[in-house]
Amino acid sequence: MDTKAGRPKGSQNKATAEVRDKFRELVENNISKFQDDLDSLEPIDRLKIVLQLSKFILPTLKATELKTDVTKREPVRIVFKTIEH
Repeated sequence: MDTKAGRPKGSQNKATAEVRDKFRELVENNISKFQDDLDSLEPIDRLKIVLQLSKFILPTLKATELKTDVTKREPVRIVFKTIEH
């Protein structure tokens, strides 16, 4: 007999979903005001705000660690390749 209380695993929290919907609605209804507010800021402050907001929109990338033997005194070469989707 299963006596677990709460919502089933994987089901959406109704309160969280409602808050997200209301927040989305708030942003959508005020997007021009937000843009005006951003435009009124100094470039460095605007950049800070955009970077802070990006944390809620863009996935956070995992840091990559680079290990090298610094005793060899050889230059480190890093090559970036474009990945096509």
